[in-house]
Amino acid sequence: MRLFETRPGDDGLPGPERALAVLALVTGTLMAVVDTTMINLALPTIAADLNVSASRAVWITNLFQVVCAAFLLVFAGISELITRRRLYLFGLATFVAAALGAALSRNLETLLVFRAFQGLGAAATLSIGPSLYRAIFPSRLLGSALGLSALVVAGGYAAGPTLSGVILSFADWPWLFALNVPLGLCSLWLAKRALPREEPRKGSFDVVGALLSVVMLASFFIAMDAVSHAAPIWQSGGWALLTVLACGGFIARQRRAPYPLLPLSVFAEPRFTLAVSASGLAFIGQGLTFVALSFFYQEQMGFSPLETAWLFTPWPLAIMFVGPVAGRLADRINPSILSSTGLSLLIIGLIALALVDESTGVAGSLWRTALCGIGFGLFQPPNNREMMGSLPPERSANVSGVMSTTRTVGQSFGVALVGAALALGWPVQVTLWLGAITTLLALLASVARMPLARRALHARRASSAGQ
Repeated sequence: MRLFETRPGDDGLPGPERALAVLALVTGTLMAVVDTTMINLALPTIAADLNVSASRAVWITNLFQVVCAAFLLVFAGISELITRRRLYLFGLATFVAAALGAALSRNLETLLVFRAFQGLGAAATLSIGPSLYRAIFPSRLLGSALGLSALVVAGGYAAGPTLSGVILSFADWPWLFALNVPLGLCSLWLAKRALPREEPRKGSFDVVGALLSVVMLASFFIAMDAVSHAAPIWQSGGWALLTVLACGGFIARQRRAPYPLLPLSVFAEPRFTLAVSASGLAFIGQGLTFVALSFFYQEQMGFSPLETAWLFTPWPLAIMFVGPVAGRLADRINPSILSSTGLSLLIIGLIALALVDESTGVAGSLWRTALCGIGFGLFQPPNNREMMGSLPPERSANVSGVMSTTRTVGQSFGVALVGAALALGWPVQVTLWLGAITTLLALLASVARMPLARRALHARRASSAGQ
């Protein structure tokens, strides 16, 4: 198989060693992604069993997401001091132990504590996942490797709701958490055996920057959640103000810290900055669309939650098929062309979804969702390759943290836009037009970096020919 072939001059791990290392990453990523989608579908069941309100049960998901989002940049920085291998092992061990605790929980308070620790473990693994792909695979296969990563994530999103429904049909909800234990132990064994070893960075850790990062991202996520649930203006505004203040403090700290958590110099590379901008704007559109269609399918078209989950399935399935192909092509042609083409298809799909009404049948909804998935699958791996490949390898952990944070921030902002629009009494379809607009802005950012990406591709080819 091409991904595991060794050629003269290859960096990364030797071909035969890549398979076990990739398997460790795949199982670890699947755990985190499938866990989130499984628990979302099970929230009504958990709320009824624990005898708590739906509004309190939502924090089973919210707390996981807040903790995970808040620590992404922190763990990316810590990985340089303790090495990515050790951090990944810590994240897996924490996630598995917390999953076991969640499975044994018999009240909401205990369950929330273990969900917070699960979020911590997920942050440790997700923050450095893309950078580990770069450490495992040679540069010539970076796009293909990131395409494989997109396939795994999309597969997790597609399988999660169905797996949850199957398990809940014959077992109690604690088994949703217990399922992670054997899978996690297997992933832990593989990671300990196969992940590459590296030398830690010398120097201190930016504790102040880390604290400001946690406050900034946690308060942002809570503010967006407050907006999406039409909370009082003083509540959402207060959290938003705290986000702005922490962000200002974080930027000021990064400029003068001897070992900054996130070196701002990475944004001096226009290819990286434009790729990050395109990613964030595209994820706003994705997060917005998923929530908007959930309301539309259930409240206006009368579908059940499980039927709604099935209607979403073409999106991740399309990414599973298109993502690896797009990643492989990104190793050979200008990645920004692929990304821009994908964003164009995504815009068309979002506009088509915005035109859906009660008379549109299931087939009409499915092809529109599939078109969005094809577009997103064509966009994401090449764009991730641009982000990861535009900076030196020693910045891989920082890039990985930015990638994960951008995705989380974009999706949560998209969800908040839907909540704000519904609170103002706007039709759900209007929010889909907002998604098309943000995706159009992503397309403009992607097109702007085409000449830069073309020159980088020519330089990469010249370097390969020289070797």
